Amino acid sequence: MAFRSSFTRPQVLVGTLLSLGLSFAVPYSSSLAQTAPAASAAAATNPLLAPWSGPYGGIPPFDRVAVSQFKPALEAAMAQNLAEIQAIATNKDAPTFDNTIAAMERAGRQLDEVQTVYGIWSGNMSTPEVQTVQREMAPRLAAFADQITQNEALFRRIEAVYNSPDKKKLTPEQQRLTWLYYNNFVRAGARLDAAAKKRLSEINQQLAGLFTRFSQNVLADETDSVLVLKAPADLGGLPASLRADAANAATTRKLAGAGAILNTRSSIEPFLTYSDQRKLREKAWRMFYNRGDNGGARDNNAIITDILQLRAERAKLLGYQTHAHWRLDNTMAKTPEAAMALMEEVWKPAVARAKEEVADMQALANKEGANLTIEPWDYRYYAEKVRKARYDLDQNEVKQYLQLEKLREGMFWVAGELFNFAFTPVTNVPVYHPDVRVWEVKDKTSGKHIGLWYFDPYARPGKRSGAWMNAYRKQARLDGEVTTIVSNNSNFVKGKDGEPVLISWTDATTLFHEFGHALHGLSSNVTYPSLSGTSVVRDYVEFPSQLLENWLPTPQVLQRFALHYQTGKPIPQALVDRIEKASTFNQGFETTEFLGSALIDMKLHLAGSQKIDADKFERETLAQLGMPREIVMRHRTPQFSHVFASDGYSAGYYSYLWSVVLASDAYSAFTEAGGAYDKAVARRLTQNVFSVGNTIDPAEGYRRFRGRDPKIDALMRERGFPVKSASAPKSADKKAAPKKKS
Repeated sequence: MAFRSSFTRPQVLVGTLLSLGLSFAVPYSSSLAQTAPAASAAAATNPLLAPWSGPYGGIPPFDRVAVSQFKPALEAAMAQNLAEIQAIATNKDAPTFDNTIAAMERAGRQLDEVQTVYGIWSGNMSTPEVQTVQREMAPRLAAFADQITQNEALFRRIEAVYNSPDKKKLTPEQQRLTWLYYNNFVRAGARLDAAAKKRLSEINQQLAGLFTRFSQNVLADETDSVLVLKAPADLGGLPASLRADAANAATTRKLAGAGAILNTRSSIEPFLTYSDQRKLREKAWRMFYNRGDNGGARDNNAIITDILQLRAERAKLLGYQTHAHWRLDNTMAKTPEAAMALMEEVWKPAVARAKEEVADMQALANKEGANLTIEPWDYRYYAEKVRKARYDLDQNEVKQYLQLEKLREGMFWVAGELFNFAFTPVTNVPVYHPDVRVWEVKDKTSGKHIGLWYFDPYARPGKRSGAWMNAYRKQARLDGEVTTIVSNNSNFVKGKDGEPVLISWTDATTLFHEFGHALHGLSSNVTYPSLSGTSVVRDYVEFPSQLLENWLPTPQVLQRFALHYQTGKPIPQALVDRIEKASTFNQGFETTEFLGSALIDMKLHLAGSQKIDADKFERETLAQLGMPREIVMRHRTPQFSHVFASDGYSAGYYSYLWSVVLASDAYSAFTEAGGAYDKAVARRLTQNVFSVGNTIDPAEGYRRFRGRDPKIDALMRERGFPVKSASAPKSADKKAAPKKKS
């Protein structure tokens, strides 16, 4: 589960890349002398440089894209944007909000649109040709971004607006935007001397290249590694739907055998849950959890060492104790210590519960005469057996009611009830792959156009693993109404034509989670694009998505949309009751595997400049933490793309836990009122969380919605852990952050 709004106004590198660490950088051109007229001439021959045209305020020209167009389009659009930025920096008039801050908001539209299409191909259609462009452009992307944030004349104008006594005359949203530009230029090194700026840019370019190598190594392991099930016996224990998926995967890949298990989570985890072939479970487990850790040219361990060293050096240059302190300085948590305190509060009860779960599984295995000790590749298999024995709940039975398309309809229905949205399929827009479909989103009452929602649900070679949301275009009304375009992307295994795709309860939860990000973008109602939609701090951006997960198990959704794929009958209430009864089952595992990754992430980045062997650090730190040996991190370090394919979630993976505390507490506002679909609570949620973007401080927005700060109690109860206090996740006093003056 991830938020990945890679396509953001380039000048707002300061407002988005640095506050959120999003996984894109702005392109740099070696042809900096190229003029804006030359860029305009290039637009005549390169369709990526033409303004988006067509319905809905313009749409991406996916039907006219060629990989060969990316590099020249990026260079031409960069030249155009650089000319725009330079005009702002050298303006002879005294700096004002309009001629400096608002002018930067208006700059870079062409680059936005080129970067959007390039990012889509990089994440979803990453052929060897695309990867060649990525490797060449990545360092140049970072260099151009630094040219903007290190422009002294530009920063002096931003600083002048920020310090002007006239600032108090600006609207609250304009004051927030001014603060954002100023704060993030400073965080990007605007106050450094020339030598330090030069070294900072070198570091950023080196990191960009390393991020690209890391992600391409993981993608190669995911694409090229497949577990072939050679004989029918190798399918032992798999339910009919998984057998069909495996057979279809083998056919699609042109592999001889009874089936194939792809190296993606949506394929691996069901196999580990149901396969009764222990040796094959171990092979599948090792294939998945050793991505990026197999030695040779694709091994990521040395890359991780270099990334950590460069991040530590950059943090020192910027005046921070560690990379973790730099990354958290402008989040809700404020300091690594505050994030660690929350994680440690949950870690001990999670591990204690996990040990109880292992004991239950081992007892069942002993009772069956399995003559084994539970290993990581056994965990899901025996957890499912215990679930079935204890709660009479078979996840495969549940899966028969979880059709991907019906659940999509259920998400639309929830969006209509909570946000008054209506979704209508459209076919008059081009898509980048035949699997992608598009819906227009309107207000149900007024019929007003809200935006477009693209859905790309299936795994394919060249598509990165996981699930995510993108914003292709952000809502704004600086110069007239601009509506948003968002997407949700997943990696479900595609079935045969005409057959429903059945997904697990976990995957259904992920589907709702990512749709929560999309609704956050679609609900946006702000003036300036840099403050729009999901452009909020990292440990708040996951809050709306975590929150929406709560609507999957509501009776209104299950009775309407959890329909048996053969009979069409709704899921029986008795089965729903068993799901509810088992809701805290296996939470030790779920929480521990997540926190293992989050704690390693934070500790790696608190280690400062020491040279780290990633495998050794991971192994020794988990042992010190008391990680149960039967559980591995959800994302082992050599494949931890959240952290090492960009600065995205670096020292920030904790944010899922921070956000779920908010989400659990926020959902209680519904249950304490009229229930999950209480209209008054939904309105408060829209007005204070989903629609406001980054126009207000997130803590204040939450208080306006909830009437108080969040409490951790609801999370602990949801997971079946002891509730010791009514404390909220405590943000540190920013003034107390260990930070040197820059």
